Amino acid sequence: MSITTTTHLNFHGDARAALTFYQSVFGGQLVVATYGDMGMPAEAPGADQVVFGSVESADGFRVMAYDVPGVSAGPAAAAGSTRRVDGTTVTDQPFFVSVRGETLDEVQQQWDVLAGGGTVVEPLAASAWSAGFGMVTDRFGVTWVLDVAGAPAAQ
Repeated sequence: MSITTTTHLNFHGDARAALTFYQSVFGGQLVVATYGDMGMPAEAPGADQVVFGSVESADGFRVMAYDVPGVSAGPAAAAGSTRRVDGTTVTDQPFFVSVRGETLDEVQQQWDVLAGGGTVVEPLAASAWSAGFGMVTDRFGVTWVLDVAGAPAAQ
């Protein structure tokens, strides 16, 4: 048996912008279908919002997203927050999206784009378990955990 797990993100009117942004970070193919594409009258409110969207890259990145129908509160409206307090991560978000790369250079490139317009929770740096680990909440309110596979370099 084989199973694939894909993170599905719920947005409030900005799923298309978020998916386009994630494609710019991770590459891959963007697929977007709107409520209008599925038969909602074009003049109906929300017809241009995303009912199904995904980004999938050849190297294994995959995320799906849609706009919650009837809700258009804008970026990060219901995302919650994540922060560091006294050496611990405190959050009211139900999940983080974790991405692991093979090299620090690869992860650094992704980090730099995700952090643009976002909030750094934990700076990308060497840790006891990785050559690079960090947490960032992007401009859409999604918190990402990025790290480098394998043990850190000997010091």
